[in-house]
Amino acid sequence: MKFNVVIQKDEEGGYIAECPDLPGCITEGDTPDEAIENLNEAIIGCLKSRLKCAIKKVKVKESDKIVNISLDISNNSNSIHA
Repeated sequence: MKFNVVIQKDEEGGYIAECPDLPGCITEGDTPDEAIENLNEAIIGCLKSRLKCAIKKVKVKESDKIVNISLDISNNSNSIHA
């Protein structure tokens, strides 16, 4: 999975890293490398959070053995398809 990343130098000398594909997924670091490392963790956290929300919305019958879930993370809607 690939995401677009934007890194900008802030006024205080640090770096701000943002993932526009995941609204609200933003972090910072003292160096560009640190900002990217922190953003990797932030992306994983965002995806885990969205997946937890999606799973809560899916109703599974007891007879179902396998459920395929498609999580749309392209916007804030947290759309799911099961």
